[in-house]
Amino acid sequence: MRDPGEKGLPNVLVSNGVDIVKTGAGGQYRLSATDDTTFFVVKPAGWTTPTGPGNNIPRFYYIHKPKGSPAMKYAGVAPTGPLPASIDFPLRRQKESARFRMICFGDTQSRNIEEVEFVAHDLLEDLAGTDAAFGVTLGDIVFNDLSVFEPLVAMMSRMDIPWRYVPGNHDHHHDAPTPENTDDAFERVFGPPYYAFNYGKVHFIVLNDIRHEAGREEYRGGLGERQLAFVKNDLAHVSPDRLIVLLMHIPIHYLDDRTALYELLKDFPHTFSISAHTHRQEHVFLGHAHGWPQSTPHHHLINATACGSWWGGFFGETGIPETTMSDGAPNGYSIVSFDGTKYAVEFRAAQRPPDYQMSISLPGRIAAANLRATQPVVNVFAGSSRSTVEMRVDGAGAWTPMQSFTGKDPYYCALYGRQEFIVRKWAEARGAKEIDDAFIRKTLNEFEDVFRRFPKPADTPHLWRANLPDPLAPGPHTLEVRTRDMFGQTYTARRYFVVE
Repeated sequence: MRDPGEKGLPNVLVSNGVDIVKTGAGGQYRLSATDDTTFFVVKPAGWTTPTGPGNNIPRFYYIHKPKGSPAMKYAGVAPTGPLPASIDFPLRRQKESARFRMICFGDTQSRNIEEVEFVAHDLLEDLAGTDAAFGVTLGDIVFNDLSVFEPLVAMMSRMDIPWRYVPGNHDHHHDAPTPENTDDAFERVFGPPYYAFNYGKVHFIVLNDIRHEAGREEYRGGLGERQLAFVKNDLAHVSPDRLIVLLMHIPIHYLDDRTALYELLKDFPHTFSISAHTHRQEHVFLGHAHGWPQSTPHHHLINATACGSWWGGFFGETGIPETTMSDGAPNGYSIVSFDGTKYAVEFRAAQRPPDYQMSISLPGRIAAANLRATQPVVNVFAGSSRSTVEMRVDGAGAWTPMQSFTGKDPYYCALYGRQEFIVRKWAEARGAKEIDDAFIRKTLNEFEDVFRRFPKPADTPHLWRANLPDPLAPGPHTLEVRTRDMFGQTYTARRYFVVE
């Protein structure tokens, strides 16, 4: 509602999900509408929109669905009635530096209130008082039970910063009569499933890259013609000297229509994209071989998931599953720092200090005759092909470069094997003649208070290895490893071992 005499703002972008228009001198605009249209403002830099009470979700939109959503298991949008005479969006000035930080959560994927509590105690408590400008959850907010949306966002509001949400493949109605209705609960709680906004000197585009099938759980990765049209119309208002950041759930290189999206970005030299979905962490650099049209590769981050391996694993001392991801990396989140068109990403492991960035797999005791055949394996959780990893023993001599390779993390393989051993022994004790995955899944229901099953170990490219120096004197030694990432951030770790 406008105050008496309050003037509108000119040159602000407003969209109906496809078309984008710029407001006139008095803030007026004109856009077409259907009976299922969400109007939204593209937040300008230096301005802010209100956030919802008790959830800190930005309110920058108006849903027009006169008859509301069809009847489904979970509530959609209530009938909104006829269009008002004018749809106005409140904006207030705020200071926005070119330097700011954003928090990124991959899948929180809470299936019930217990797992909402996991998010709170495993992640949010350590982030209290953050200086980040805002945060984002990159899809799979919940795990099919859409009634968990509200308690989860209420808990997330304890962060006391604006928090944005991207739709994921587990955030939709499985009983929707049409594909257009699959996101209705998401829209009711969070607003439009795709849109754009500005902060500082960065232009963000939130994408809905889940193409759902009506009445089913099946989906594929893609944007569709309407969303691609919106992106095209949006980028027509963006200067090429700005950094464009795409926020999505399914990784960009998995999308059916990725080539069309790449084409829209070809004239923008500063781009970066972030997804989640795989429950593994990886930096991907897309070049000509992947269809990227620029000479400089596009950097895409598959972000670590907040829920790790779907809140799987053994329960720890805090009552939360250890939930290591299948690439051997712990669950956690990323802090992205921006400075104009430059950015840097820092991974943070849940309930760990900021410098916990790698694990070292090496036997505790090594026979002298086996030194030459023993290789330490280092998992740099947020490492990439642009990372360097080196090691030395006992702080003496030059640092030895370690070689990257793709494989399975030894530490995670041990965790997985320990869990499988327990399950199979339990099954054998019950007289099972055939221990297949179906039987194990059924048996695990009896273990819910002890552990939840891990996924099988997955190949990951952020592993490094090298040969130990030979000879080494018998007795205790210290292996020291250091890594430097693509942003110049350096971390070290140590592991003791004994030569016999």
